[in-house]
Amino acid sequence: MSMRIGIDLGGTKTEVIALANDGEELFRHRVLTPRENYEAMIELIASLVDEAEQRSGMKGSVGIGTPGAISPATGLIKNANSVWLNGKPLEQDLIAALGRPVRLANDADCFTLSEATDGAAQGAANVFGVIIGTGTGGGLVINGQLLKGPNAIAGEWGHNPMPWARWDERRGAPCYCGKRGCIETYLSGAGLSRDHYDLTRQRLTAAELAQHCSKGEHLAEQTMARYEDRLARALAAVINVVDPDVIVLGGGVSNIGSLYQRVPKLWGQYVFSDTVATHLLPAKFGDSSGVRGAAWLWPVE
Repeated sequence: MSMRIGIDLGGTKTEVIALANDGEELFRHRVLTPRENYEAMIELIASLVDEAEQRSGMKGSVGIGTPGAISPATGLIKNANSVWLNGKPLEQDLIAALGRPVRLANDADCFTLSEATDGAAQGAANVFGVIIGTGTGGGLVINGQLLKGPNAIAGEWGHNPMPWARWDERRGAPCYCGKRGCIETYLSGAGLSRDHYDLTRQRLTAAELAQHCSKGEHLAEQTMARYEDRLARALAAVINVVDPDVIVLGGGVSNIGSLYQRVPKLWGQYVFSDTVATHLLPAKFGDSSGVRGAAWLWPVE
């Protein structure tokens, strides 16, 4: 029996998983990421692969989910919010360290591939996967295949401006990408918290806001209503371009259960159609989808 090894390289934690051909989990381990120490990170990934193979007793293919993406022009990492990875030859260095081919993809792409392969969107033709947490990543799987694109930015909806912007949204907050008013600045966990603080001077996390809403607190409900409308507008723009069968949400903000009922009730006014058949679903594998998708970068043959 062969297996697939997946690595999810996060800004805080790095996780390894080993999957059998049928998706059965054979091994999993999570450790802290050595931030801003590139050489230590390469050594960590090599040690995690070695541990997975020793514990399972098998050799495996290796797929890695990373922040950012490999630039087709330079072969170096670009667009990573773990900025210390940008400009590094990560793929080449991992091939040298592991002594075998590796496949790399953006962490949101891995999330989407996982949920399209054996997760919440299994069996759907076209899937848009969204991570709303620290940022707002996105990925596209079309007929079972991960869409990359010639610029390696397919699915990067979070760095477009907020669609149908209200008067108070037109300038927007600065984004780490260098622009202002990106979708990410509104829909990330930090964006949601900042919006509530601007209104109330209360500093609450997304989870705390959801708790306050469940208690019927008016100001928290106002903040969540703005967030739901913004998420509906942003996803409607994606539906207008891609028309996916399923949109799967992951990341910390995706744990707010009310989104799955309220957002589809709102997005119809923005989608260019008389009806919207797209389903909005929570991820089946939660924060494990990224590492599982990294393993699935090597398909079953």
